[in-house]
Amino acid sequence: MTDTRTETDSFGPLEVPGDKYWGAQTQRSLMNFPIGWERQPTAIVRALGVIKQACAQANRDAGALDAKLADAMIEAASEVVTGKLDDHFPLVVWQTGSGTQSNMNANEVIANRAIEILGGEIGSKSPVHPNDHCNMGQSSNDTFPTAMHIATAMTARDVLLPGLKKLHVVLEEKVAEFDGIIKIGRTHTMDATPMTLAQEFSGYAHQVAMGIARVEGALPRIYELAQGGTAVGTGLNTRPGWSETVAANMAEITGLPFVTAPNKFEALAAHDAMVEMSGACRTVAASLFKIANEKTTFADAFKMAVTLRALGRDGLGALVDQVCDLADTLAEKIHHHPALTLHARPALSTVLFRPADADDEQVAAVRRTLLDDGHAVLGRAHAQGRLWLKATLLNPHTQPGDLDRMLKLVEGHTPR
Repeated sequence: MTDTRTETDSFGPLEVPGDKYWGAQTQRSLMNFPIGWERQPTAIVRALGVIKQACAQANRDAGALDAKLADAMIEAASEVVTGKLDDHFPLVVWQTGSGTQSNMNANEVIANRAIEILGGEIGSKSPVHPNDHCNMGQSSNDTFPTAMHIATAMTARDVLLPGLKKLHVVLEEKVAEFDGIIKIGRTHTMDATPMTLAQEFSGYAHQVAMGIARVEGALPRIYELAQGGTAVGTGLNTRPGWSETVAANMAEITGLPFVTAPNKFEALAAHDAMVEMSGACRTVAASLFKIANEKTTFADAFKMAVTLRALGRDGLGALVDQVCDLADTLAEKIHHHPALTLHARPALSTVLFRPADADDEQVAAVRRTLLDDGHAVLGRAHAQGRLWLKATLLNPHTQPGDLDRMLKLVEGHTPR
């Protein structure tokens, strides 16, 4: 059995795992919100480390925080940033809408790790206190939206944009490689007029290029940070210039051009920048699905002819159903974007839904109301498309000789 230690908060003492840095408030969240398994994304945890490091630097440089304590906190926060302390952030996204438990999780972990660095007793809140020192000049209401923006910007820089740019380079190489290869263009999957394979791939390359531009175009609003607005945007309990200083520190820590948001009331009470980025990412996802879907269809034309002969008509009918169901699933994921749009308008300037883009019953009901008409139309089209696909592939007049001619046609137009 894991050893425990006693931590305290305003509600009293509580036992927490002895080998973890988190404290009583994190433990209470684990007890009070035993919901689901979706832990806070690692990117959010790292972003909270960036915030705590930047704020400790600002407080130290302003003389508000003892340099010895601040340096220990900065070292502890840097370990959060690098991922060394990932195992000490156990909370799920299902918690208070402002992200207070995750903010306190970061404060408690950094405080206890700093105490350890200074040779103190973990859990004693001395000489480093999670609220008085680690949360100095901050509120969950400005810290968590700042973490959302930092995590988004870092992920875009480190994962999304490099992947898209690599794909764009490869597609441009294929445009050059496929120059002069003539193929049949298709409309509604039917043969239409000739085009080159290079022309087809140039369309894919441009789609990816536009996706890169969309993501990069949304980033300037992501770089604007709420930190310094504290509880409601007024900056209560901060010093003049605090917002600018911590934003500059975060920019230095991450290498990204973060700035303080020009209006903290908007930065705290809305998430329009996140909705904009979500829309850009949804467009990228739709583009990549379109490209992958076409290439899978064309590349598997050879296999399709062989599969039709191997499965027989009944077996292929089941396969068609599975493919259509998979398309339904992806469409539902793409349509999840409206939930984020709804969550981005907190009522009466309060903070709601931040830790989770929750598809709860209320939001689901609103989504159903908004999308019922559109889904009805799509459903009819989908049903017709499924029947058409089956009718085409399962045509009883299709003979083995026809499939052989299809196979030769595919072989003759497949680039080697």
